[in-house]
Amino acid sequence: QVQLVESGGGLVQPGGSLTLSCETSGFTFSSYDMRWYRQPPGKERELVAMITADGGRTSTANSVKGRFTISRDNAKNTVILRMSSLKPEDTAVYYCHATGWPGGPYWGQGTQVTVSS
Repeated sequence: QVQLVESGGGLVQPGGSLTLSCETSGFTFSSYDMRWYRQPPGKERELVAMITADGGRTSTANSVKGRFTISRDNAKNTVILRMSSLKPEDTAVYYCHATGWPGGPYWGQGTQVTVSS
């Protein structure tokens, strides 16, 4: 059974930091590119960051560049999103996403991040 379980969300003040984790199981994690998406209230889901299966290449959206970092631990089947200098506009539900072979794509259930004073 494929599972992607996000954690680490919560309420944080502007300028603060949070680290999101996505623990996975049920598929060959090291063969899958991983992405973090987010969906702000009342808006479309958007891509935040991506990391290739071997961790050799990453990319981030312009809106979070220099503030968010994606990484992965293939030994622990986990992908991490480190977020700093958070802004109110970063408020969203954050989702973990896996694409690869032979199955998927797979989605997590999401974790809420709220940036507010």
